[in-house]
Amino acid sequence: MTAGMIEVEPAAAVAPGAFMLHGVAVLPDVSGALWLMDHGALVIADLHFEKGSSYAMRGVMLPPYDTAATLARLAGVVARYAPKVIIALGDSFHDRTGGARMGEADRAALGALQSGRDWIWISGNHDPEPPRDLDGSCAAQFGLGPLTLRHEPQAGFSPGEIAGHLHPAARVSSPAGSLRRRCFASDGSRCILPAFGAFAGGLNLRDPVFAPLFPAAPPLAHVLGRQKVFAVPFARCLTD
Repeated sequence: MTAGMIEVEPAAAVAPGAFMLHGVAVLPDVSGALWLMDHGALVIADLHFEKGSSYAMRGVMLPPYDTAATLARLAGVVARYAPKVIIALGDSFHDRTGGARMGEADRAALGALQSGRDWIWISGNHDPEPPRDLDGSCAAQFGLGPLTLRHEPQAGFSPGEIAGHLHPAARVSSPAGSLRRRCFASDGSRCILPAFGAFAGGLNLRDPVFAPLFPAAPPLAHVLGRQKVFAVPFARCLTD
């Protein structure tokens, strides 16, 4: 597949747990991946491969297993949906040399996930040029029917945009107290994905940076639970 644009048929119905995004049915997965069921496309954001080794080079010692853990979780999602194409929305590597530090076992695991399907690397601010020695196509952004997939969301009204970069997270109240979990943020026109990477953090959905992205109305938080995704109104999201 050549990165750029492919045409798709409109969704006929919305599956349980899914919602309509600019006329396209999408399913937020508990892993943090977004499944475009009618198009066989799995979208993931901010994998941040080799974040642990990046920190280690600066003297901050973290367990060196983040890449393997992220790939293992992704393998579970791929087995669940069997996508035809996987689109990684940038910051797939934590820095420009992350690909060179990736171990052989992790490279083999990534290759197994890429085998038999198309893989699109979207450029991110951490990895404007994904490693050239890995399979897949590279693009600044990718068109999928009425949807535009890119790394960093554009300010203002941007219908059909699917982006990452901001690592949205929501704090919500529960009988046991407040919980802070990664989340999707969507108003039905655009969707910002949570970070998929094992070591990636999260920015509270009530941070002022999100307001310009949803000028008409606050987004709905699709909060990642342990076994399902919970749709939480913005009014029920708490500050940190």
